[in-house]
Amino acid sequence: VFNATTAELLSHHQVELKQEFPKEGWVEQDPKEILNSVYECVEKTCEKMKELNIDITNIRAIGVTNQRETTVVWDKTTGDPLYNAIVWLDLRTQSTVENLLKRIPGKNKTFSKFKTGLPLSTYFSAVKLRWLLDNVEEIKKAVEDGRAMFGTIDSWLIWSLTGGKNGGIHCTDVTNASRTMLFNIHSLEWDPELCKFFEIPMEILPNVRSSSEIYGVMVCFPIFESGALTGVPISGCLGDQHAALVGQMCFQDGQAKNTYGTGCFLLCNTGQKSVFSEHGLLTTIAYKMGKDKPAFYALEGSVAIAGAVVRWLRDNLGIANSSLEVEKLAAEVGTSYGCYFVPAFSGLYAPYWEPSARGIICGLTQFTNKNHIAFAALEAVCFQTREILDAMNKDCGIPLSQLQVDGGMTTNKILMQLQSDILCIPVVKPSMAETTALGAAMAAGAAEGVEVWSLNPRDLTAVTWERFEPQINPEESEYRYGRWKKAVMKSMGWEASESSNGKPK
Repeated sequence: VFNATTAELLSHHQVELKQEFPKEGWVEQDPKEILNSVYECVEKTCEKMKELNIDITNIRAIGVTNQRETTVVWDKTTGDPLYNAIVWLDLRTQSTVENLLKRIPGKNKTFSKFKTGLPLSTYFSAVKLRWLLDNVEEIKKAVEDGRAMFGTIDSWLIWSLTGGKNGGIHCTDVTNASRTMLFNIHSLEWDPELCKFFEIPMEILPNVRSSSEIYGVMVCFPIFESGALTGVPISGCLGDQHAALVGQMCFQDGQAKNTYGTGCFLLCNTGQKSVFSEHGLLTTIAYKMGKDKPAFYALEGSVAIAGAVVRWLRDNLGIANSSLEVEKLAAEVGTSYGCYFVPAFSGLYAPYWEPSARGIICGLTQFTNKNHIAFAALEAVCFQTREILDAMNKDCGIPLSQLQVDGGMTTNKILMQLQSDILCIPVVKPSMAETTALGAAMAAGAAEGVEVWSLNPRDLTAVTWERFEPQINPEESEYRYGRWKKAVMKSMGWEASESSNGKPK
């Protein structure tokens, strides 16, 4: 919860969601658990507000932000999901992508680039939805019976929070729609030709709205003992990376931010014109702040694994009990001692789009220990960012003079310093890292009919920043980056395993 005049964070609550890995390369989440976590966060945040003597009737609007491409299909008559949500970095659709490529002249992965801004990849929602329609009987049947609804997580949440099976609103916003591969980013409508190509029935798709308008109001749920937020309009909706761009106030052409979450996402505002990349970046809708307002576009570099590599060191290798401990291990050595880590657990995204890549750790010697591996993991996040920043500088023609950053990993000071060293430019971080939530709140508060938040940067109180300046010489930075690129080449061409073609049990 934010103060609409100062953008100050007043209260918050968070819950870590479980990820399920039923087979190698598969990543799922329970849509019911996601919804319940939202209920819990609303309830707990409102309790904290009361303890702070803030009247919750002052909450004027609700914004929704979500991990994008994650795909869910549910039954509109029962209100229940028909299968787990398939998470954005899931790889099971590799065989679906290969089958679709066979139908494209010259197997051109970028066949829809000028309509959607996206290459054909396991990453986007259309191929996940195609897999569900091909492999889950219950979903096939629900589509035939006219009971199925598709959405990314924002659609599932808005539908559920505005009444669900009793009149819930089935909608999404332009930013989330632009990540499905079914949406024309110029006409701002679902594209009939693409829906036909993927054989996806258009009647299951949500209505596409702007990122800032009243979609519906919060309905009272028995789960809310307090009846908190009943009747409050839901009036902001942005995919997480777009919300962070808004929260960082990158409203000018050429302004960019990098978010360090599960993955890493660098977005650069290109204004009201869509710029198409020659260097493996995506073209996406940045935001559309109202029904009658123009759409703004962005170039995006996406890295699949950033914070997830720290989680992997913690949960899979057990070399640390917490993210903080990984930072401490890295700090103790201050170098990877020639060890390089390419965390291509879900293939490589920008600028390579190489699904056959797999994670590798190389340059090991008898001297290498867990501290060096922890350092190499953090360095990998920075090298991946450098790759997408290089691509963006080539596409935009104007190199960034500094990088604005946000997201959970930015609390890691070692990482931020490393990032500045590897980019050879300053890294600038707002004192409040939750800019994704802030962007959703800004969109909600600025909506017509709510109008409690000004989006004019001049009206916003000065945000405090922390700056990290490069501390190593550019030659050393270039040397390490060159070695990293060599490691990336070695990670490519590992085959996806047979199980990724498997069907659910």
